[in-house]
Amino acid sequence: MSNLQDQVVIITGASSGIGEETAKELSSKGAKLVLAARREERLKDLADQVNQGGGQAVYKTTDVTSYEEMEHLAEFAIEEFGQIDAIVNNAGLMPLSYLNKQKVKEWDQMIDVNIKGVLYGISAVLPHMRERKQGHIINVSSVAGHVVFPGSAVYSGTKFAVRAITDGLRMEESAESKIRATIISPGAVSTELTSTITDEDVKGGVEDLYEEAIKPDSIARTIRYALEEPGEVAINEIVVRPTNQSM
Repeated sequence: MSNLQDQVVIITGASSGIGEETAKELSSKGAKLVLAARREERLKDLADQVNQGGGQAVYKTTDVTSYEEMEHLAEFAIEEFGQIDAIVNNAGLMPLSYLNKQKVKEWDQMIDVNIKGVLYGISAVLPHMRERKQGHIINVSSVAGHVVFPGSAVYSGTKFAVRAITDGLRMEESAESKIRATIISPGAVSTELTSTITDEDVKGGVEDLYEEAIKPDSIARTIRYALEEPGEVAINEIVVRPTNQSM
C-alpha cells in the first residue's frame, strides 16, 4: 500500500498542466484531493474524473493571490476531510519579457502569484501542520530559479524566491514540527505556461526551447515520489529537465 493512501493533499493550479496530472497521479495512489484554481468548470471536470475512477476529490475555486481565499481553502480541506497532510503550491505564471519593455503589470502578476501565492499557501496550512507535528509542503519552483537568462529576470527572481522561502521553511520547521519541505524545479514542460508571454522578442526563443518539452506527468510522478517517502525522509529539492535541455 502506498504511503499516500488516505493522505489529504491540497493542489493549487489544479485545473491544467502539472496540477492536473499531479491530481491524477496522487489519486491513483489513494490520496484524498482538494483541488484549487480559478477555473471552476475545469476543476469540476477533474474532480468528477477522479471520483468516477474510484478516488476522492473535492474542489474550491481559489485565487492564490488572495490571503483570505487561501485561508478558506485550508478551512475547506479540514471541513471535508478532517486534516491536511500536504499542499502542492503549484500555481504559477511565466510572462517572460526584457526589462526594457517595462511590462510592470506582468511583473506584479508574477510577484503576486509566484511568490505571494506560495507564502499564502504556506501560511494557510502551517498552523494545522504544526499542531499535528507533521505535514509536507511542496513548492514548485523552476530551472529558472537556478539560472537567469535574457528575458527571465523577473520570473527567475520569483522562482529564486520560492527556493529561498522553501529552504527557510525547512530549516525552521523540520526539527521542531517534523514538517517536510520540498522544492520541485521543472525545466521545459508542455503546459499552458508559455501562453502568458506577450513579449514577441522573447517568445520565439522560448517556443524553440519548448519544442521538445517533457510532459507534465513526469513532474507529477516526481511530486508523488517526494510525497511517498516515509516521514523520516525529506526530499528537499529535485530538478527535472528534458534530457537535451542544457540550462
